[in-house]
Amino acid sequence: MSDTAKLIYNGKELELPVIEGSEGEKAIDIGQLRAKLGLITLDPGYGNTGACKSNITFIDGDKGILRHRGIPIEQLAEKSRFVEVAWLLIFGRLPKRDELDRFSARLTANSPIHEDFRHHFDGFPVNAPPMAIQSAMISTLACFHQEFLQLDSHEAFEEVAARLLSKVRTIAAYSYRRSIGRPVIYPDPQLKYVTNFLHMMFSMPYKQYIVEPEVEQALNRILVLHADHEQNCSTSTVRTVGSSRANLFASAAAGVSALWGPLHGGANVEVLEQLESIHKGGLTAQQAIDMAKDKSKNFRLMGFGHRIYKNFDPRAKILKESAESVLNKLGVHDPLLDIAMGLEQIALKDSYFVERKLYPNVDFYSGIIMRAIGIPVNMFTVMFSIGRMPGWIAQWKEQHDDKDGRIVRPRQIYTGPTLTDYTPMDKR
Repeated sequence: MSDTAKLIYNGKELELPVIEGSEGEKAIDIGQLRAKLGLITLDPGYGNTGACKSNITFIDGDKGILRHRGIPIEQLAEKSRFVEVAWLLIFGRLPKRDELDRFSARLTANSPIHEDFRHHFDGFPVNAPPMAIQSAMISTLACFHQEFLQLDSHEAFEEVAARLLSKVRTIAAYSYRRSIGRPVIYPDPQLKYVTNFLHMMFSMPYKQYIVEPEVEQALNRILVLHADHEQNCSTSTVRTVGSSRANLFASAAAGVSALWGPLHGGANVEVLEQLESIHKGGLTAQQAIDMAKDKSKNFRLMGFGHRIYKNFDPRAKILKESAESVLNKLGVHDPLLDIAMGLEQIALKDSYFVERKLYPNVDFYSGIIMRAIGIPVNMFTVMFSIGRMPGWIAQWKEQHDDKDGRIVRPRQIYTGPTLTDYTPMDKR
């Protein structure tokens, strides 16, 4: 098979190298297209454009495959924990025991935030959107940790990665506590990553929140399953900002802002909002399914199907088990969760959904689990940002380590007015 593609334009011929990835995916290298032929490509949304080479995450949406550093997500969800997966993504391999212990110790040591930093929360309205607070406070970390704005060693990078991973959950918990008028709960150095987060969210003075093993496992899986997902909108944003050599805090804050969009990180919020709408409308799960199948109703069922996965979302398969475990353990009686489980049971057997491969996706199950645990809907996307942080850090590092890396600067096709003379005020 030829390792080049040929493009002919206005009698000029250009051979373009064909690049092949380790999993057989091919791409045409158009790096010389403008210089040789005076052309650029137009690809709105970059759906057919590769912006980088990466060895972090591989996805095959048609086959329902997701792997981190080559390891299937199913194995990581079953055998690993969030902190270990974070190390794997950031440093390129599974950690040895001493490395994992050292990194975990760094996370524990960095879980508190500076007392002066804590006063910055007072500047936000009590009802401020949690994602706005999350983005602003991650940027503010740069003011309190200026020694890490320029990284000159592996040790410094490992330390700043641990600080960001650890403090992002503390920021999230503090913003939630303030929004409901409860005192902040300091992190407990005796608790692990996920359990400590739930402690800061739900404990009260002199009354510690007891985390059920099923709840801890489910939330740990949610974070693992969201840890990285190739070049999505927020990850591309982190790389774009990082390409200017912006520091890690600024780049991650930009990722939070991109994730805030309802077409990206807000999907599981839309699932719960739709369940609320179905409940208030007095509809049954079957009636909602029938409306989704009726083209005249203009009703789309949220949480079913996925833009990338044209098969069953592998993350959804894992969370389905966790959702059942959490609901059974907590014995939650919630009409919205009853509707959700009814939708799932009907859709998985309905030929309309099966033939179109409209299976419940990761947002469907993550929303169900977090509602059952007691995490409010406006914190769902914040939870996503905590889970995605290792991927953002890994992608930022990969880009900064690339000796041939360039600042991101897309071209455009201009469609505005041609040369136009200025019109004086009295003649307009």
